Amino acid sequence: MIGNEAERTVAENYRRFALHEAHGRSPLYEQLALGVADDPELVAFLEDRPASKRQPNLLLATVRYLAGLPSDRAALRDVVLGRRDEVAATMRARRTQTNEPARCATLLPALAQIDGPLALLEVGASAGLCLLPDRYGYHYRRADGGDVHIAGSPLLTCEVRGPAPLPSRAPKVVWRAGIDLEPLDVADPDDLRWLACLLWPGEEGRAERLDAAAAVARADPPRVVRGDLVDDLHALADQAPPDATLVVFHSAVLAYVPTARRAAFAEAVGELGAVWLANEAAAVLADLPHPPPADLPAPPPGPTPSLLVRDGHRPSAWVDGHGTWLQWLDG
Repeated sequence: MIGNEAERTVAENYRRFALHEAHGRSPLYEQLALGVADDPELVAFLEDRPASKRQPNLLLATVRYLAGLPSDRAALRDVVLGRRDEVAATMRARRTQTNEPARCATLLPALAQIDGPLALLEVGASAGLCLLPDRYGYHYRRADGGDVHIAGSPLLTCEVRGPAPLPSRAPKVVWRAGIDLEPLDVADPDDLRWLACLLWPGEEGRAERLDAAAAVARADPPRVVRGDLVDDLHALADQAPPDATLVVFHSAVLAYVPTARRAAFAEAVGELGAVWLANEAAAVLADLPHPPPADLPAPPPGPTPSLLVRDGHRPSAWVDGHGTWLQWLDG
């Protein structure tokens, strides 16, 4: 789901997902999404759902949750139309809450540039796995061979494309909390199964990384409270220690927030005086009151990347949405 989805038809959204997000990343999901786009009955089923419950990620994860990974378009169709009520109920009850810990590898260089100690507040935190950047290990791979290693487990590997301010260690985090409409609990087997169903087939290592990060989280769970990213932001931020730098951050969240609500969130963050790190699709960030400049260097070819932006308007890097590579922009 990328910005302005509400202005496109269901078929257009699924075709866009297939060609710009799944292509080159998950061949099976590319084919399944194209199958939905070309199937009038599946499109009609989705059109009967609320606009916020039509997302490709949500449908595909629901089918996996109920019946396992479909092998082809026909298998997907059989589950959706043959178990219509179950699929609709699960889509209604669940949310797209991908919690990819590898995104920490693309956030870490930006976090390391902030004067610490840090107080981290993540909106759309899901199970809070991205609230633990100081507890993971990192391997930054560079084309010139000057790799950077930071000890820890799970080890998050990230390809660095060009010069980048890579840290030699993780920053000191003294407080962390998240906010989510429906927090997930990695100690709950059903919640963990839902997180696993949100992974895309064809991307090696993601399932193992999820399990390892969940084990880290279970040993000392980050606090994730139920709430709204606008209405409840200030109350949670007020609990951060005053002698730490508050960092509000999010990854692939604002695409699921109506445009007007995005503006309200930007205003709420601005009132905090916090450092704000947004890791979102460029089309989504363009809807903010102070969007990033339009004349950015072009991103690398491949699936649509995310743009890492500081304080709503200062672009830092093009990054892979699942954390596998970064291309630094501002130094």
